[in-house]
Amino acid sequence: MRFGRGMLEHWWLDPLAVYLNHGTVGVTPRRVLDAQQALRETMERHPARFLLRELASTDAMPPAQPTRLRAAAQRVAEFLGARGEDVVFVDNASAGVNAVLRSLRLQAGDEIILFDHAYGAVARVAAWVAREQGASVVTVPLPFPINGAATVLEALEAAVTARTRIAVLDHITSETALVLPLAQMAALCRDRGVLVLADGAHAPGAIELDIPALGVDWYVANLHKWAFAPRGCGVLWAAPQRREGLHPGVMSWGLGLGWHQEFDWTGTRDPTPFLCAPDGIEFITGFLGLQAMREYNHALVWSAAQRLASRWGMAWVTPESMVGCMATVPLPSGLGTDAANASRLQDWLLFEQRIEVPIVARGARLWARVSAQVYNDDGDIDRLAAAVDACAGS
Repeated sequence: MRFGRGMLEHWWLDPLAVYLNHGTVGVTPRRVLDAQQALRETMERHPARFLLRELASTDAMPPAQPTRLRAAAQRVAEFLGARGEDVVFVDNASAGVNAVLRSLRLQAGDEIILFDHAYGAVARVAAWVAREQGASVVTVPLPFPINGAATVLEALEAAVTARTRIAVLDHITSETALVLPLAQMAALCRDRGVLVLADGAHAPGAIELDIPALGVDWYVANLHKWAFAPRGCGVLWAAPQRREGLHPGVMSWGLGLGWHQEFDWTGTRDPTPFLCAPDGIEFITGFLGLQAMREYNHALVWSAAQRLASRWGMAWVTPESMVGCMATVPLPSGLGTDAANASRLQDWLLFEQRIEVPIVARGARLWARVSAQVYNDDGDIDRLAAAVDACAGS
């Protein structure tokens, strides 16, 4: 199969624009949206039967047949290297983080650890939970750019103390797009009696994933980014011994009946993003080819990172093992240093150049986080480079 801009026919993206931002909210393929609409029509033929009898169970007795949600969870779990009984759906990774952190019982003096590369919403809920329970958040600085995984492990080890209760660790960082050594970080924490909540928002579909093998206590992820599910669709995986006292943000009829019942039914909502998650997985495995997709995306972004860094006068030092299908690349120094400059440049690229790419300010410099998906090619990277050069020279 030939990847590149010709693949745009499988999405509703504007064919005249350059979309280098698949990682933010995802882009759902047409065939998955078609499957979702067909399922919505099925639901509307008898909504009460669909939602109250077929979708989930809120009964203490297990149903005779798997519910629609449990069947979908089983297929998703297989894709993640997990068991269906270990996975529940959530609206997004942030909802999963909220469920875990707000279910914790911390004491005064306890510490929550996270890196300064953590997603902003995750850092905010960690701060809120700590404040409410008299605990504190320890933010661990990591250099950026980074020259290897050893730096990450050394920083984490130095930060863990006898007061550390839980570490919230990224699998792939959001702004800086680094693939972190999660299994090694989790082992380090486990040896010191520290719980691990992994934020894998960008992992499913983007990199090889076997959640149980990582040795974490909880893992949250989005499926509407790199796994092509409809928006919003996320999952929460919990080790069997970590489900006691774990509750969703909204408690409903399933309360006290087990974690499947609690998370599967939180009230009336559109469940089709969850139920169509297997369609997104099938688009990858049955149409694109999982390995082919990953290899193409990685090769495109790895090449782009080195070309753009060289073009704009900054050495690329991040090792290839820490790059998946996104890379955050340095922009020319004359474009500004702060968040206001980043926002203006991102808007100019979108509204004047029809290029969608996140621009972030970090370390007194602006950076572009470039996502690579099978509908992108080198021409998209060239168009971004030319636009940035034009802005820097104006």
